[in-house]
Amino acid sequence: MAEPGQAIIEHMNEVNLKQVVPFFMVTDMDRSIAFYVDGLGFELKTDWRPRGRIEWCYLEREGVALMLQEYREGLRPMEKPGVGVSICFICQDALKLYTEFLKKELQPKEPFVGNNMWVTSIGDPDGYKLDFESPTEVAEETKYRDWIDKK
Repeated sequence: MAEPGQAIIEHMNEVNLKQVVPFFMVTDMDRSIAFYVDGLGFELKTDWRPRGRIEWCYLEREGVALMLQEYREGLRPMEKPGVGVSICFICQDALKLYTEFLKKELQPKEPFVGNNMWVTSIGDPDGYKLDFESPTEVAEETKYRDWIDKK
């Protein structure tokens, strides 16, 4: 018979994928860092400064992470780099984040219920769509303002 906890250790040794970290190419690193750090509350954990200013960085907030890298001169795309990209952050309380973002004068979309999740979205300066979602038992397609009025 295996020792207590042995099955968990064996399972952990079998797991290969540990985390996914979105890597966004951005057009203005200072603007993007301000948005993610000052606006969304991420913390700058590490950065790369080959020419004396940040060109790449790794950000974290509460166990989730993302990386940013600024396009080098002459390599910027014609269109915004984030077009068509959505990242979903599954969280404990999307409505709390919605309120936090409003207080910071960001422009999150009004929350609604979709797929049994409260969903609020916000676009970053380069057009990447960030969805913050949390489980709920509120009826599908309920809008935040309608739900708040009923409370």
